[in-house]
Amino acid sequence: MLKTLKCVIQRDLLLAFRRRSDVLNTLFFFIIVVTLFPLGVGPEPALLRTMAPGILWVAALLASMLALGRLFAHDYTDGTLEQMLLSPEPLTIIVIGKVIAHWLVSGLPLVILAPLLAVQFALPLDSVAVLFYTLLLGTPVLSLIGAIGAALTLGVRGGGVLVSLLVLPLYIPVLIFGAGAVGAQASGMGASAHLLLLGGILAAAVALAPWATAAALRISLE
Repeated sequence: MLKTLKCVIQRDLLLAFRRRSDVLNTLFFFIIVVTLFPLGVGPEPALLRTMAPGILWVAALLASMLALGRLFAHDYTDGTLEQMLLSPEPLTIIVIGKVIAHWLVSGLPLVILAPLLAVQFALPLDSVAVLFYTLLLGTPVLSLIGAIGAALTLGVRGGGVLVSLLVLPLYIPVLIFGAGAVGAQASGMGASAHLLLLGGILAAAVALAPWATAAALRISLE
């Protein structure tokens, strides 16, 4: 199973490298949204520090949603997904591999870029570090939950809108605790409670989301 997992990750990373425009669209969207807010709000440091957690997290959430469409769509179009379902390997292992590859391509770059973009909001260094850890814990949850929505809307016309309607309510706790951790650290209350809650959400998503995604794929391909 580990060999299968490794092969799926390598295959999806290679395909993503060949379609670099899709990856760059997500990154450019994140950079543009985060950069435009300080220009529109003004240069007041106190106001920017207050708004920074919400802006950075909402931008990361929306950028992550942009990448959900390519999670299963290309494999569904060329018939590869049907062959994966017929594989003797567990479908959950294949799903985990695809989600990991999706996060490495669309989530990890956001985690790396966010602390650099947070400088323009005049965030202190300890808050920037908390932002990094919240995104490191939260973006995998976005990929895991988004995989369920992408699987349920596979092959449906207007699936992008349906994915948004399905996953946005489930994203709200991640958004609240992620932005709340940075805000709590900036106000001096500490972010440990929020980080622990994000870790618990991540553990639950890792345990449940691959099974739900595999079931959704079987339903979509019937």
